[in-house]
Amino acid sequence: MEQYSDPLDGIFQALADPTRRAVLARLGRGPASISDLAAPFDMALPSFMKHIHALEGSGLIRTQKQGRVRTCAIEESRFAAIEAWMSTQRALWQGRTDRLEQFVTSAENKEK
Repeated sequence: MEQYSDPLDGIFQALADPTRRAVLARLGRGPASISDLAAPFDMALPSFMKHIHALEGSGLIRTQKQGRVRTCAIEESRFAAIEAWMSTQRALWQGRTDRLEQFVTSAENKEK
């Protein structure tokens, strides 16, 4: 479990903000410029750029500048780390709930 914590801390911190999740949802449809991404949000561009920097710093997106336009795209490999952690957690908790169910069933059968 320890091998996940450092990278995942930044990823989950980036995902904790609804603006950043909305940006990722938009980027799920394909790359977009900063100005296109910022358009739906009622905030100044410097404030919006803090969200972009957080996403880029966590590795969830990458940016590329061509001329005066900076384009953002999803970094799919980072989502594999999230999926691996979630899969480990799911297996752990499913095992625990299965054991709990067995315990409860066993206790009910003993009472009969």
